[in-house]
Amino acid sequence: MEPVSSLGMNLDFRDKRVTVVGLGVEGVDVVRFLARRGAYITVSDAKPREKLAARIEEVADLPVRLSLGTNDPADIADADAVFVSQGVPLELPVIVEARRRGLPVWSMLTLFMELCPGPIVGITGSSGKTTTTALLGETFRLDGRPHFVGGNIGVGLLDHLDEIRAYTWVILEVSHTQLQFVQRSPHIAAVLNVTPNHLDRFSWDEYRALKGNILRYQRPSDFAVLGYDDAEARSLADQTAGQPLFFTLASQVPGDGMFVQDGQAVWRRNSLRQPLFPLESLRLRGRHNQTNAVAAAALAAACGLEPGAIADAVATFTGVEHRLEFMATVDGADYYNDSIATTPERTLAALRSFSEPLILLLGGRDKHLPLEEMAEEACRRCQAIVCFGESAPKLAEAVEKARADARPSGRAAAPAERRPVLATVGTLGEAVEAAHGLARAGDVVLLSPACTSFDAYDNFEERARHFRELVLARTKEAEPSLT
Repeated sequence: MEPVSSLGMNLDFRDKRVTVVGLGVEGVDVVRFLARRGAYITVSDAKPREKLAARIEEVADLPVRLSLGTNDPADIADADAVFVSQGVPLELPVIVEARRRGLPVWSMLTLFMELCPGPIVGITGSSGKTTTTALLGETFRLDGRPHFVGGNIGVGLLDHLDEIRAYTWVILEVSHTQLQFVQRSPHIAAVLNVTPNHLDRFSWDEYRALKGNILRYQRPSDFAVLGYDDAEARSLADQTAGQPLFFTLASQVPGDGMFVQDGQAVWRRNSLRQPLFPLESLRLRGRHNQTNAVAAAALAAACGLEPGAIADAVATFTGVEHRLEFMATVDGADYYNDSIATTPERTLAALRSFSEPLILLLGGRDKHLPLEEMAEEACRRCQAIVCFGESAPKLAEAVEKARADARPSGRAAAPAERRPVLATVGTLGEAVEAAHGLARAGDVVLLSPACTSFDAYDNFEERARHFRELVLARTKEAEPSLT
């Protein structure tokens, strides 16, 4: 008899014809998994072969038919099932046709959650997911508990199924697009916050609903860890059958959860209170990272991890790449990489993490999000703002409007009437060059773009790597000659 999941999904793929739409990290993961199980696989990707060279190399030894350069509905002509990688628009004709024909349309996460034998912790939110996920993983490591960390952090899941046992905790960062096909909810599901994002592809109501999907299938024995300081996340307590556990930076929280009292993060469960760590022990900058630490601690406590491991993890954690990551000091100015900041809200959080005079680099592809508050804060805090890339004119316009009433802070010698310098350039390289010319010893040059990278880069990581190269090249220029 063919194995069938509790939801009626046929999980025997031998001799089945499966089309995988999108050859990214998830697509490669699905292809490798299905190939090991004897499926006939077609990969459909709109990118040309030269853009997919690295991914094609990962599946080169597998019996896969590649259909590249377009997403042709003919790619599903004889398919028994279709797998869609996250980020692929569901309006593509190939996916619309698959649904019209009544084909099963799944994702990597759908299949993984059906097959995973261990308890799952799923973490989503508009910001803070990666830091919270990584800090929770570090807490599990220090507690000596079997665990696996994956999901929307560039780690495929299906390739690791054989490593996971019934006692292995699985910690997943989950994006909104990964939640489009879920038919199960994690045993412990966290929604950190829900703020406007990705409005270039989804309406606000659609985006909010996708975030809520992580709780949709919870049972009374499950837990929903929710950000109490965020109204949207807080409201989801009424939409889950799981037990709500709130976290907050305030001094109290209703019911069970994590709060901060007299500078200490405190966990309360069934009327018992356990102080866990002082907020000042956190090494990361910014109030948003304090929230991330309290969220990770709430999740760790819900998983039953030891208080000592939670405190040690918070005190030793140094952060994740591309998130307020220190790059180098050039001519006395410190350069920070916050390429992950693809929304104005994240740039706001970055700005509020520094007391030093700032030169801010903004730019990329616009996501149609409000810019006013970010522009106003940038004008209050920055000595200079450099706009680059496709959205540079729109960003410069928003900054110019805010700039008229701005008074910079941070440099005592600056005259009160001075406005931040505003520059507009074409590329990130030109932005770094402009910033270097504007920066003085004691300043911070901050790449926190408030936009996606897709005008010039495949992802924010590639943008960050280029920024690192540009900064390190400046450090070499600044080195004294040994001749």
